[in-house]
Amino acid sequence: MPKKLLLFALLFAAALTAGQAQNIQLEEDEPIGQMMERFAEINKARSAIQGWRVQILATPDRQKMETVKQSFQYRYPNIPIDWEHLKPYYKLRAGAFLTKIEAVRLKFILEQDYPGIYLVKDDNIAPEELISRY
Repeated sequence: MPKKLLLFALLFAAALTAGQAQNIQLEEDEPIGQMMERFAEINKARSAIQGWRVQILATPDRQKMETVKQSFQYRYPNIPIDWEHLKPYYKLRAGAFLTKIEAVRLKFILEQDYPGIYLVKDDNIAPEELISRY
């Protein structure tokens, strides 16, 4: 048994030394470098990210949407809520989360007062909306 342990230790030390001795240099072609720079510029310029929200209501009745929104703001003043109009529906959505798992937590809390709510993917979330946690 000690011989196997000694052999393993020697092999491990040899592999570690060989890995440190290698000097790896990466040379990229000019078009690849330009493409990577362009990719970085595009990502820095993005003002919105993909994420998840909890949809409270979808209705063609604007007055109903506004009533539910006011009720929600009264019950949950710390949770941001907003609406969008995609003809013919007014969609009322709450929260802004990077992952679906985070949104599920809010959905579970809100289901007590708003049965039938569901999660929706949103490709237009401002990064500032993700900073605060509910």
